[in-house]
Amino acid sequence: MRILWLSFVDAAQNTPYFERLSRYLNDSAAPGTTVDIVGTSPPDRDFGRLTEFRCAAFAIDRCIEAEAQHYDAFVMGHFQDPGLYEARSAVRIPVVGAGEATLHFAAQLGRRLGLVSIDPVFEVWHHEQAERYGLRDRISGVVGLGFVPEDFAPAFAGDEAALARMRATFEEKAHPLVAAGADVILPAGVLPALLLCRQGGYKVRHAPVVNCASVALKTAEMAVALHRLEGLEPSRGPSFALAPERAIADFRKFVARGRQDD
Repeated sequence: MRILWLSFVDAAQNTPYFERLSRYLNDSAAPGTTVDIVGTSPPDRDFGRLTEFRCAAFAIDRCIEAEAQHYDAFVMGHFQDPGLYEARSAVRIPVVGAGEATLHFAAQLGRRLGLVSIDPVFEVWHHEQAERYGLRDRISGVVGLGFVPEDFAPAFAGDEAALARMRATFEEKAHPLVAAGADVILPAGVLPALLLCRQGGYKVRHAPVVNCASVALKTAEMAVALHRLEGLEPSRGPSFALAPERAIADFRKFVARGRQDD
């Protein structure tokens, strides 16, 4: 099984993270499964809707290319999942969103979910995600760390003091969520999840902290296995009707060329 994992950060700017993520995913994968990781450049920076929209177009294009390269599944390794539904409608291979998969899995672990996002700007986005996925009433709160991807680099490079500071900030944000009723905590980003959940069994008081990297990986493996076993794939009715070949070609041409006046 071959899985392509798309990160929304720049590989050259975040080498220790990419190395750690590659080791973690491939060590955690089932026998016979390999995970290839690619980044995004320019990365998800200047957080906001316009940047998410740009990265979504890139992600959809990479997803189409993944199928052309005979990958068995595509993982959008970005908790916000921009372009997830559009990507799912463009290919036949399983397409997994880290946010969608983690939110649905976490909903099996507890009734009220607390999200700790990388930046407060994503608070509204995560509430919209939960509503889209049918989990609006299960979200007890969303808070932001106020970090950018580069802030995680020292900890991924082995700086234990930096890791301790990150963990302290995370728990400072998470404790009020648990006190307010959250019984599961989600680091809403692969960067903090991979860093903070590295030893497993991590909790904030009684609330388990869910690693979206492992959930997305195992969801992708399960989706491929069920696709092979039962022929299961997304509904090709109104929800995820396959785009016609001309629409796919037009989209890929648009991404390749950008806006160019004829």
